[in-house]
Amino acid sequence: MANPQYVYHMHKLSKAYPGGKQVLKDISLSFFPGAKIGVVGLNGAGKSTLLKIMAGQMTDFVGEAWAADGIKVGYLPQEPELNPEKDVLGNAMEGVAEKKAIVDRYNEIAANYSEETADEMTELQDKIDAQDLWDLDTQVEQALDALRCPPGDWSVDKLSGGEKRRVALTKLLLSKPDILLLDEPTNHLDAESVAWLERYLKEYAGCVILVTHDRYFLDNITEWTLELDRGEGVPYHGNYSSWLEQKAKRLEVEKGQEESKQRALKRELEWIRSSPKARQAKSKARITAYEKLAEEAGREELGRASIHIATGPRLGGVVVEADDLKKGFADKLLIDGLSFKLPPGGIVGVIGPNGAGKTTLFRMLTGQEKPDEGSIRLGETVKLSYVDQSRDHLDDKKSVWEEISGGLDQILLGGKKEVPSRAYCGWFNFKGADQQKKVGMLSGGERNRVHLAKLLKEGGNLLLLDEPTNDLDTETLSALEAALEDFPGCAVVISHDRFFLDRLATHILAFEGDSHVEWFEGNFESYEEDKKRRLGDQAVEPHRIKFRKFER
Repeated sequence: MANPQYVYHMHKLSKAYPGGKQVLKDISLSFFPGAKIGVVGLNGAGKSTLLKIMAGQMTDFVGEAWAADGIKVGYLPQEPELNPEKDVLGNAMEGVAEKKAIVDRYNEIAANYSEETADEMTELQDKIDAQDLWDLDTQVEQALDALRCPPGDWSVDKLSGGEKRRVALTKLLLSKPDILLLDEPTNHLDAESVAWLERYLKEYAGCVILVTHDRYFLDNITEWTLELDRGEGVPYHGNYSSWLEQKAKRLEVEKGQEESKQRALKRELEWIRSSPKARQAKSKARITAYEKLAEEAGREELGRASIHIATGPRLGGVVVEADDLKKGFADKLLIDGLSFKLPPGGIVGVIGPNGAGKTTLFRMLTGQEKPDEGSIRLGETVKLSYVDQSRDHLDDKKSVWEEISGGLDQILLGGKKEVPSRAYCGWFNFKGADQQKKVGMLSGGERNRVHLAKLLKEGGNLLLLDEPTNDLDTETLSALEAALEDFPGCAVVISHDRFFLDRLATHILAFEGDSHVEWFEGNFESYEEDKKRRLGDQAVEPHRIKFRKFER
């Protein structure tokens, strides 16, 4: 790795999208080698845009942004592309292509040794020793295993979006660039793989710049926080928790200044409203001053999400009872001998690798799938509300307000309570002009908020939420957690977000592999401790999941 004083520079960097929305404004920053930086901000604040610019994927911006000479930049986008002509292992090996060439050349010389190639062989051996390349194939296989990638001989054309992301992340980590740019790296990873990635990045020698909604991940890795707030980039020295504390203190100090600004604004506003249109230069200057004052006063007044979950009928004593469930898919036994009772008021966190059977369990709860053996009983008073992962059915041509409200002025929550549709959109942090944005122009997190807003208005007393935290900003995540805490019904939530699981879960359903699903009373942290007691410390290390054979 190169070792300059700074690995990346920005000078007066600005970026605006068609329609005039400016997401980045006059940002000037330099990045230290080895720095671990978390980028935070509301959905649509420009976090992904910033990473795309740094990666060289986006070039239509104003100002300057460049990596120092000799610095290698690696980037994980939200939707990475793989080489369709290679299988899973072939794509992962692209990350170590230069290193493999060294090993292959050494082996070629060793097989045909001569005095003419002795010096080259010695030079190659020194490189292999220095970079620890003797077991390169094993290192690649360990990385694929830790991130629970599909088998190495699988064609990438048949992989899901989540599987492609895990292969792309493996390839990127193996390439070991000087700067790692990671856009939501924990999406589609299970909690154990997230913990492995966290440990890896903490020890990583290069600079890491990441966008993630995972607050534990941010807290445990980052030393710096870059907040994007209405176009401006504000750096803080400290991790996510430290940033929250520093920002709270800064806002408290500025509270008095804010009140003074608001009084001045009121006076200026009264003057502007009373003034005729035709004003001399002095008056125009006063209007310009007002606009600047208004911008400053609104700077910290960020939109506050306040999610409301429509409630259904009151739950009876029986919510969900599963008795000796057995479920297979093709030749794989996904679930064997699972029994549990969900008490009223319970919130269950469902964890496990992709493809383990979590969504299949949800489909059994909704009646879309039947168990091969055993039974699932839902109480007579249960009304299900299912929020799946798919956001593809959203109409890109509609505005946010139209998509959520159906074009109605009033929304009926849970069939009981009417609220103004624009106010309801505001609860999900879509306010003012944001409600008129076209859905097709939204960021991933904004699309998820629209998706949640549409489905949570239906009302139910048993919520099934499939990865609801993906792509949400931390502000909206906190609002969703608060809404679930206040929700009088039950919730079953598939999630890899450990902070979310620790704060909310009363029970854990863990797909542990070998067709076993563990029912545990307690939050995620308690479950992890119990798993170590049951299976040993190595049990929390991620590996590709294995199933017993299913025989009908």
